[in-house]
Amino acid sequence: MLFQWDVGQHPPEQVIATFLAPRKLDSGTEEFARSLFEGAARETQSLDALLRTQAEHWRLERMAAVDRNILRLSLYELLHVPENPHAVVLDEALELARRFSTVNSVSFINGVLDGILKARAGAKLEEGAKPSKPA
Repeated sequence: MLFQWDVGQHPPEQVIATFLAPRKLDSGTEEFARSLFEGAARETQSLDALLRTQAEHWRLERMAAVDRNILRLSLYELLHVPENPHAVVLDEALELARRFSTVNSVSFINGVLDGILKARAGAKLEEGAKPSKPA
């Protein structure tokens, strides 16, 4: 859905209608897919900003559309769906890349997502190490 939204420039409601409606998904799966798509589409600007900082020599516009949207989807899930373990989200991103993109995309996506997670973990450690202000 995210790929269709990005490449086709269709409104989210149209993407949902054309992608989900013909499929016979159970309500939980459909709700989860819809929430990931809507969240990633809504947060694209902030997700892209993070991706730009990590993918230093890659402009988002020059990335393969499949890779760009796997990164957006996975990053949204990593940042906004805390109940899903990071290792599972990363594994699913790599499986999507294996299935829909190229062999080189797997290591690229893994490197970008891993770099963002490490940078955020380092920032949290630094934040926790700051001395507290006296009361």
